[in-house]
Amino acid sequence: MWIFLAQEIMFFSGLFTCYLVYRVLYPHAFLVGSRELDWRIGAANTVVLLLSSFTMVVAVLGAKQGRRKMIVLGLLGTLLFGGIFLGVKVFEYGSKWEHHLVPGPYFEWHGDPSVGREVELFFSLYFGMTGMHALHMVIGMGIMLVMLPLAWRGKWTPQNHNFVEGFGLYWHFVDIVWIFLFPFLYLIGLSGGSSH
Repeated sequence: MWIFLAQEIMFFSGLFTCYLVYRVLYPHAFLVGSRELDWRIGAANTVVLLLSSFTMVVAVLGAKQGRRKMIVLGLLGTLLFGGIFLGVKVFEYGSKWEHHLVPGPYFEWHGDPSVGREVELFFSLYFGMTGMHALHMVIGMGIMLVMLPLAWRGKWTPQNHNFVEGFGLYWHFVDIVWIFLFPFLYLIGLSGGSSH
């Protein structure tokens, strides 16, 4: 699991490095692009993911203690919070689609025309980074759906809990990625007096 997580860290580090390079090259455009995101939605989703980390801890502790119902409840809670997070992202993506802020041939920028291309770059990174994060969540939720019936049947015991513990590390990693995405994408626009 640690080797896999190290690979994931390198993958997301590349995305964050790309973001930071362009953020330095086009600071005004990234500030303007960030203002199109609602920081309150990002903050609410941050709380939701922190709650999902708590429920994952419950599942891991349940596995270490051999408490079947505790594992199931922890996984169900994590699935619930993960589903809420993804539902909010779908809503947020839909809003960007309606306002033609999805990069590509239909992207329309009605603000300062001198930064339109760079704002589109911001949204390319926004959708790329949050989309990869969401994909990791969907994969994790799929794994949890497989884990649930196994947990109910008592597969994990104090002697056999490594899979649940390893999966918990994966889920916490995905949450930590969001902890970095939130300020990079949503909060930079606040420094310039965002209307959101």
